[in-house]
Amino acid sequence: MNTPKKPFKQSPKKYHPKGLTILHEDYDIIVVDKHAGLLTIATENGNEKTAHALLKEYVKKGNPRSKNRVFIVHRLDRDTSGVLVFAKSAEAKDYLQETWNSFSKTYYAVVHGTLEEKEGTIQSYLNENKAYRVYSTDSFQGKLAETNYKVIKEGPESSLLEIKLVTGRKHQIRVHLAEKDHPVMGDKFYGLKDKSKRLALHAATLLIKHPFSKKDMTFETPAPKYFGVLLK
Repeated sequence: MNTPKKPFKQSPKKYHPKGLTILHEDYDIIVVDKHAGLLTIATENGNEKTAHALLKEYVKKGNPRSKNRVFIVHRLDRDTSGVLVFAKSAEAKDYLQETWNSFSKTYYAVVHGTLEEKEGTIQSYLNENKAYRVYSTDSFQGKLAETNYKVIKEGPESSLLEIKLVTGRKHQIRVHLAEKDHPVMGDKFYGLKDKSKRLALHAATLLIKHPFSKKDMTFETPAPKYFGVLLK
């Protein structure tokens, strides 16, 4: 990777794609705050707008023949908001993916009920069935998943948790909390029927090493104000 020495100049905000807030951009990466309801990448059956597609258009700036590209590093579920990182070269993507498990990731979630243990670790082996539903199983069939949680605030019937991922399996947080009988509010797949307008899960903080400079970089976005409403 050979990043130019001249300072990177980001495009004016009027060109930034809707549904995303750009937190940081340089020659190697783009870091965004993804809004809830936006897919990270297209599904096999859909042609709708995704964060990946919007950023591909953004880096090309209206020139379909432009060689500028955006590469997927990781994903957030459609209804999960928060920090999402994309690479602007294959080399940057490979580095970030190879070192991904060493990076620090913090989420906020509002869950049903109040937890008896206010801080702890949930550990299990996760597998996925043909209906794309993730579940805990034995070590011979699944992959190890570990979730650290801490209760930050409690309401009469719900709790705000700070969650730190040790591993990053598909639907890990949602499955672990649902199997603990405290599903994330608004989780229509693993949770309970409630009046939540969205999944109450937010990727709040991500600490990575820059793929070129190797400097530590921390990106943060506050929990949506709506989470406070759910606690009431």
